[in-house]
Order: sequence, then C-alpha cells, then structure tokens
Amino acid sequence: MALALAALLPHSPLLIPEIGRTNYDFLQKTIEAYEQIGQALQTEEIETIIIISPHATAAKDYFAINIAPEMSIDFKDFGFIPPRTVLNGDTVLADKIQTTLRPNFSLQLTSESLLDSGSAIPLYLLHAYLPDAKIIVISPAAELTLDDQLNFGVQLREVIKASPKKIALIASGDLSHRLQKKSPDGYSPKGAKFDNRLIEYLTAPKATTTNILKLDPKFISAAGECGLKPLVILLGALTEFSWQAEVLAYQTDFGVGYLSVNFQLHEE
Repeated sequence: MALALAALLPHSPLLIPEIGRTNYDFLQKTIEAYEQIGQALQTEEIETIIIISPHATAAKDYFAINIAPEMSIDFKDFGFIPPRTVLNGDTVLADKIQTTLRPNFSLQLTSESLLDSGSAIPLYLLHAYLPDAKIIVISPAAELTLDDQLNFGVQLREVIKASPKKIALIASGDLSHRLQKKSPDGYSPKGAKFDNRLIEYLTAPKATTTNILKLDPKFISAAGECGLKPLVILLGALTEFSWQAEVLAYQTDFGVGYLSVNFQLHEE
C-alpha cells in the first residue's frame, strides 16, 4: 500500500510557539493533533509527504506542482526566523505525477525554493518526527470546480498506488475564517454552518464526497474557507479505500475553524 497516511491539518502560524506566544496554549488540542500525526508518520516510516496547499503558486485554471530539489522554511513575514530548515523535494515522484496527469489537466511546474505558509507551517511542525522525508507541494486550481479537484485527486491516486514508496497525503487548510466578529474576514452566520456541515459530512464516509460536491458555491464563498479544495483532492485520492474520519481536534478560539482529521485507511 503506497498511500499509508492521509490527514487534513490547519496551518495557523499561532501553532508555532515563537509566533503564537501567549496565544499558543489556546491551541493545545490542535498541537496534540499534530503530535498524533507526527507519531503516525514515524510509525508508518513515511518516505514522501505530498502536501496540498491552497496558498502555494496557483492560477485560475491550472494545478501547480513544486519540483524544486530543495525547499526551505522562513517565517519572517510572521516575525520569526527559525533555524535553517531545508527539505528535500521528491523530484522523481513529482515528475511522474506531472507526466501522468498532464494529458488530462492543465499543470504548471514550479521550482520555488521557499515554501508558502500553507505548506511551511505543517511541514515545520512535522519535520522533527520525520526529518528525512521527501516533499512534494501541490496547489489546487483556484477557480476550477470541486469536480475538477476530485478528478485530479483520483488520477493522483494512480501515481501514488504505483509508487514503491510509503507516502503520506496531507491536505493543508482552514475552515471558515468568518466564525466571529473578531474573525480575520469578518463575521458571517454561514461560517459556523459550513464548518458544522462539513464535519457532519465527514462522519458518513460513503456519502461524504457526494454531499460535498452538492454544496452551493455561494454558501462556500460566504464561509470564507481555504481548506475545501485541498480536502476534495485528498478525497479523490481515497476513492479505492474505505476510511473513517477521526476528528482529532476542532478549535475556533481565534475566529477561524481549525479542523484536524486523521483518515483511517482500509483497502477495499
């Protein structure tokens, strides 16, 4: 089984102690969720982490794959410069992904040595557990439909399945940014409705994808989220598995929905 671990993780910079400072302790449940995923990466002896980030290079109508041989982490935009952290890209697997998927999808290959926040934060928090794992960063096509994201994930599954490596697939993303008046994008009553509905959908695996694809685009837009497209790509990659969504944490302390999910996988 090439795909050995799948997870949805939030990417709040407050999860980094030097950035979160006094706010860090409020996210203890999410920090513990990261610890559980990190330990699972170790247990499974993961060789490559494919992370789907909504904040990496993206365009309206194409998916992007970062094929840089080395990628570094820098949080200077958040006022923190961490110890030099360089991650090795899995250039061989990245090339296999792009050659396999290019006939059916518009793709852009990038070679960005500095990771975006959506990939840098999760990888920084997980790096200590698996420092030698190789990395591939994929970004969704910003304005393609959820069906397109799902189909991309389905075909990504074929490349993962054919790989001899043990691979982890992580969707990086936050749920609604509009849960409270203090939320970054202001308040919308649809924010909490979106989060609650998505969590409810994840508890019914056989209908999860169908239910998500039926969501009204206006409802999604009003929620102000950034995790749905990465999640749908992940769900596409899980189509040959039976799975259970283990919700490790859901926190709303700072007006954003931080959902952490471990997808327990079983081959059908």
